[in-house]
Formats: sequence, C-alpha cells, structure tokens
Amino acid sequence: MAKKDYYEALGLSRGAALDEIKKAYRKLARKYHPDMNPGDPSAEEKFKEISEAYEVLTDPEKKKMYDQFGDAAFSPGGGPGARTWTWRGGESPYEGFDFSGGGTDQYGSFSDVFSELFGTRRSTTRRPRSGEDLSYTMEIDFMETVRGTSKTITLRTETGTEQLTVTIPAGVNDGSRVRLRGKGGPGIAGGPPGDLYIITRVRPHPYFSRQQDDIYVDVPVTITEAALGAQVTIPTVDGPTRLTVPEGTQGGQRLRLRGKGAPHLKGSGRGDMYAVIKIVVPKKISDSSKKLLREFDGQNPFNPRAELGW
Repeated sequence: MAKKDYYEALGLSRGAALDEIKKAYRKLARKYHPDMNPGDPSAEEKFKEISEAYEVLTDPEKKKMYDQFGDAAFSPGGGPGARTWTWRGGESPYEGFDFSGGGTDQYGSFSDVFSELFGTRRSTTRRPRSGEDLSYTMEIDFMETVRGTSKTITLRTETGTEQLTVTIPAGVNDGSRVRLRGKGGPGIAGGPPGDLYIITRVRPHPYFSRQQDDIYVDVPVTITEAALGAQVTIPTVDGPTRLTVPEGTQGGQRLRLRGKGAPHLKGSGRGDMYAVIKIVVPKKISDSSKKLLREFDGQNPFNPRAELGW
C-alpha cells in the first residue's frame, strides 16, 4: 500500500502551522466537497483524502506520531505505543481510547499496587471502585452538528469486541461531550463501570461558520445590488432561500434570518443565521463603464472616511 503524505494532500510543506493547515483544508474542501461535485467519485475520494489529512494534522498527538513515523504510526504494529495503552501487562482492552482522570489504576490506588506487588496487603478484600471514565474523539461534518447523526464505533473489551451505536444529538458543537453511562472502564472489586465520553470535533464547512448556535455565511453582492437593493438566493442549512438586500446596504453589514441557525442543545428552538454582505467589484470594466462611474461620483459626492475624521 502506498504511503500517505498528509502534507502533500493539503498542498503544504512539513512543519506547516495549524492556521495554515486549517486554511488549506477549507480551500480544498470548498473545491472537492461532494455537495459541490454531485456524482463525481474522484472528487469524493479527494475529499476523503484531505479530510483524513486534516484529522491527523490538527490533532497534536496524531501529528507528532505522523511527523516521526509517517502513516505507519496508525497501522497495526506502527509507531511505539500507537493507539494502545498498557493494561495489566498486555494490550489495552479499549484500543483507541484516551484515559481521563488520574491517581488510580485497575488496582484502585498506588498503595494497592505496591501491596499487590510485594505481598503486604492487610486484607484480601478490596473496596469496590468505579471504573475509569474513557474519552473518544469523533470527527463529524458540520451538517451533522445541525441535523444530528448516529455513528457506530467498535469497543474492545476484555472478553472481545463490542459494537456501539452512538447517537450524536443535533446542536453539538466542536468540543461537545456526549456521555454514555456505564460504557467506560470495568469496575474494580464489583464496582460499577465508568462512563464513556464522545468528544466531537467538527470539520470546517466550505462556506458556513458557527458562533455558539448562530451560523454565518458570506454573501457576495455587486455594487448595484448593494446600492439599489436586490433579491438574491443564498444557501442555508435548510436549503436555498431568498434574501432581501435593502437599498444602500454596506459591505460587512449582517442581515439576520431568525431561527435559521443551529438547534439549541439544551431546550427547544434554534439560533439565528447571519448573511454577511461582501461587496464585490469587477476586476475589469470597460471605458464606457468607467465614464459612467465618474459621472455617478460627480452627481453623488460622498466621502466614506469623513465620519472617521480622515
């Protein structure tokens, strides 16, 4: 199998900074996103490739392993300790999971460990303890945070493997934690198992961004549309809609669409959507158009910097 070069997939050189990685992914995602290339399997494959590269290079631990060992770090028997943890002298029963918390292990505490090793335990009866809480990072698409989704993960246990269907509710955001009670590490001496926390990481969308439960989209308009007003079609998470651009709209002005944002994770309702106006000027205009603009300027004198005292 050919080695994967995640930097090359994003058009970057090794050592690229996090903001460079995010910028490169956003640009390529806009180009190869399946929604932008319906029915094009090559674009879909390219989108999967850059998404995999983004997932690795934006995770500090995965990036460190990749920079040292290449893609072999994520293959069976890859870089030292790759995706496994020590568990009673053998392979972890929860491969791919991160342990949270500290100060205890499967024996209960550091004093229990020494007692177990050197035979100085005062009693063979151990106090029941809850199992360790585990965390699992799951990458999801932007639209899945708005609509919700279900994902199947494979959990390795001491007795084998268990497939677990995880329901991600609508409204989660980057860094949200979804708690699965009793799906963590096994309890000690008859204690209850710990919990499993699914940590969501959201891939950037080609044109939507999000602040809390509000969604933003840049809307390019012409000088004429901004000056005279217009009806333009814009995308929303619910599908295309018509937006009224009022006469005299300024660049950077935000037009609100109530209730078109992300669902509230707690309670009912949704946030709002904001269309951020970007006035786009043609790069090339004819001589006659230049003449008309000069006539317009002469008939409508205006200094946009006057209010600033410049």
